[in-house]
Formats: sequence, structure tokens, C-alpha cells
Amino acid sequence: MLGHMNTRAISSDRAADRWASGRKFVYTFAQILGLCLLKLAMLVALVMAFTPADAAPRKSVVRPVAPAPVDTAPKVRVLLVTSMGQITVEVDRQHAPLTAANFLRYVDQKRLDGTVFYRAMRLGTDEAGNGQGLIQGGTQNDPKRILKPVAHEPTNKTGLKHLAGALSMARWAPGTATGDFSILVSPLPGLDADPSQPGDNAGYAVFGYVVDGMDVIRKIHAAPTSPTLGEGFMKGQMLAPPVRILTARRAPILPPSPPPTSVPAGNL
Repeated sequence: MLGHMNTRAISSDRAADRWASGRKFVYTFAQILGLCLLKLAMLVALVMAFTPADAAPRKSVVRPVAPAPVDTAPKVRVLLVTSMGQITVEVDRQHAPLTAANFLRYVDQKRLDGTVFYRAMRLGTDEAGNGQGLIQGGTQNDPKRILKPVAHEPTNKTGLKHLAGALSMARWAPGTATGDFSILVSPLPGLDADPSQPGDNAGYAVFGYVVDGMDVIRKIHAAPTSPTLGEGFMKGQMLAPPVRILTARRAPILPPSPPPTSVPAGNL
């Protein structure tokens, strides 16, 4: 009987130990959980303290994008930088809108960069001894450079004439002009449209004039030519070497100059 009682007592003591260990584990877990919850509460309070009062979710506001300014200037200046100097031309979009827009596309897409003035047509000299004729340059029908042909704008419709400094599109049949153009050294009225004449009387399309650099135009016109290069009527007119067009860019638009200040009469 005593041995049986001792066994029961030992079992009871073991059960008590297990209960005490479990109780200690639960207490320790509760402590850790409490600490974690306390730190989380502190973190939330800290975030809320630094959050603006109006930080509630907002719907994104789609702001309208201002349209890009439309370039509507009737005349646009372009700077041609050549291996012989600079030439400034003024392209007339008011009177020859299609031809002017075509030329500006070549400029804006840098298709004229690295092309050349390759021809100097010489028609003798005038009474003052100045050379007459034109120079011609551009893409030379390079398939990597040319764009679609532009519709022909004859001078009898645009009112622009082949005067000294005129820019005129080179072409074969009317409506075949692409990226080659001429600059006149002297007036050549025979290049204007003349509907009274038979055959191809549509002339060539003038689309602007030189405003600075005619001295460079004349230097190019007087440069050496090859006696053998060129085909047909162009034989002997090909510049050797050609004059490079380094870049063609729209000239920066300068703000208008302020009006001159009046001088007091007593200071004259």
C-alpha cells in the first residue's frame, strides 16, 4: 500500500511540474506578444504624428496639357553653313506655302546636312562685270535623303519672281521637285512661268530669297568647275570640288529691337 501511494505521489508531483512549466511558457509568450503589440502601437502613433491631416486618399487630377505653340510666321529664316561661308535665306510660306514647307522639312530633319552645292551655271557677265547665272545644290536625288515630291507652285500664281538671290526648286516635270534647289546670282526672268508659251511653260517654283551672304553665293559661283563632269547641258558646270553644306538650320528668332530713345532738343 505504501509503495502504491508513493507512486501516486510521484505522478502527482510530475503533473504539477508540467502544469507549472506550461504556465511559465504561456506567461513568457504573453510578455513577448505584449511587447510586440506595444512597439507596433508606438510605430503607428509615430507615423500618424508625421502624416499631414489632409493626407486622405485623393483622386488623381488630370491636368490639360497646353498645346504646343503653332509656328505660323509667314517667313522663316534658315542659316546655311557652307565650307565657303554662311548664307541666310528667308523662306516665304505666305506666297509659296507648299514649296516652303517642303524645304523646311528637309531643314528640320537635317536632310541637307552634308550635302553640297555641286553646280555653277554661268551666263556671262552683266554691264557692270558681275557674273550671271545660278548655283545649285541639295540632295542630288539620294534615295536616303529625298522625301515625296512637292506639288508645283508656278510664279504666275505665287507672285515670286526669279530675281537675284531667289531660291528656286530644281525639277524635271512639274511636280517632281524634291530636295534640290538653286540660288540665283542674277535675275533670270526666263525661269518664271509663262502660260503664253508652248510646251512646259510652268517655270520653276521660287520660295524665298537670300537676305545675307550674297558674297558667299558669288564665291561659290566663281569656284572651279570640271570641263568633263556633268551630262547634257550640265556638262562643264559641275563644281570641282563641290562646296559642302555643313548644316542647314532655322535661324533663331530674335526679339524686336526696342524703339530708339528720343534725344532732347537741347542735346542736339
